[in-house]
Amino acid sequence: MKELGKVGVLFGGRSAEREVSIMSGTGVLNALKSRGVDAHGFDPAERSLAELAAEKFDRVFIALHGRYGEDGSLQGALEQLGIPYTGSGVMASSVAMDKIFTKKIWLYHALTTPKYAVLNANTDLSKVANQLGLPLIVKPPHEGSTIGITKVTNADALPAAYQLAAKFDEEVLAEEFIQGRELTVAVLGRGPGAYALPLIEIVAPDGNYDYQNKYFTDDTKYLCPAPIDEALTQEIKTMCEEAYRAVNCEGWARVDVLLRASDNKPFLIEINTSPGMTGHSLVPMAAKAAGMSYEDVCIEILKTARLKTASDSE
Repeated sequence: MKELGKVGVLFGGRSAEREVSIMSGTGVLNALKSRGVDAHGFDPAERSLAELAAEKFDRVFIALHGRYGEDGSLQGALEQLGIPYTGSGVMASSVAMDKIFTKKIWLYHALTTPKYAVLNANTDLSKVANQLGLPLIVKPPHEGSTIGITKVTNADALPAAYQLAAKFDEEVLAEEFIQGRELTVAVLGRGPGAYALPLIEIVAPDGNYDYQNKYFTDDTKYLCPAPIDEALTQEIKTMCEEAYRAVNCEGWARVDVLLRASDNKPFLIEINTSPGMTGHSLVPMAAKAAGMSYEDVCIEILKTARLKTASDSE
């Protein structure tokens, strides 16, 4: 643990997911301290980058979610400051934060993701409804934790769904609705060595896995490992590992998948490069099914902290 040096746990931040980030960071901080790590909390919303540099951290664990912490901006600052950090680098973080751009990369790599359309103030919404069919999902492409998301079952509701998502992003993502089972897959590692942890199936009340059911109730059921036959399980794991590598993620991430009920075909939905680490979070749950405790997975992720730009030529 002494080799890990002085560690900063970055949490809080200025995004819409600040509340969840505080819960994640507090959990990580306590876990690291319990293992004897010289760990200290740091909230970038309350302290400056100059103060971050003055702390002289040997490495930092990023437990920030959303904008300014998961989108590549902080990663770029840490590269400039020379502070090794957990998770993906600048480019992978910014790409994964943009659900539209992520889909374009996955489609280039022939990975399956739902059909979609990009909406703005000039879009003919009725054409979108005809193109994608109903129901469809409307969401801001740069937010997580189901913030600003609407399931549209009637074309008349599409303008209101667009307006809600447009509060968060100038462009809005409309996506084909996939009826089926909701899965999530944690991936650890880097490059060819990246590997998926056991699958988790999410069974939310009335199929509504919203912000409240994610973080603040015990009504949602999580099945881990997911009750899926071995061949299909391996297919989904391989798909998620390929999705992770396509975006050039490293350290850790979580890939969300929908398994279509009609034919058991998996569809990639999004990838989170700084997943939640709260008491309700899914990466610790998957890690536990693989024989790793919460503290174990925090230490393993922390050990992977590095400067990506400086190491690209290594």
